[in-house]
Amino acid sequence: MKYVVLVSHGMFAPGLHSALDMLAGESREDILSVSLENGMSSEVYAENLRKRLEAVTEEDEILLLGDLVGGSPLTTATNIIAERGLLKNTVVIGGMSLPLALSAVLSKDSMGLRELADMLIPESREELKEFQVVIEDSEDEI
Repeated sequence: MKYVVLVSHGMFAPGLHSALDMLAGESREDILSVSLENGMSSEVYAENLRKRLEAVTEEDEILLLGDLVGGSPLTTATNIIAERGLLKNTVVIGGMSLPLALSAVLSKDSMGLRELADMLIPESREELKEFQVVIEDSEDEI
């Protein structure tokens, strides 16, 4: 199986997971999320992540999405994945967003993991843009 694993500070990963449930289908076993909550020790976060990754085997692949490159959630997740010998089947991307995660979930089964990552990053950059609203003047006369 190809997993999309979401990790973050605060409740971003579980919130993003919830949005993905709405958009890509609920109760998907291929989406996992873990968050480093305010006041939580890194040991508790690491143990929560280990438990969440129990179903992942050496035959599986992981697309690991984190909120910040170099942040504790992403670096800890990468270390735990390495401990389990799963890093060779893992691609790690920092700076996750809803468009990125949704594209990952919807496209992951139609391409290889490296091809998926190569598609996601430029596509995600294109999704970041200003939404402009045009306000037309009313020409109603009194």
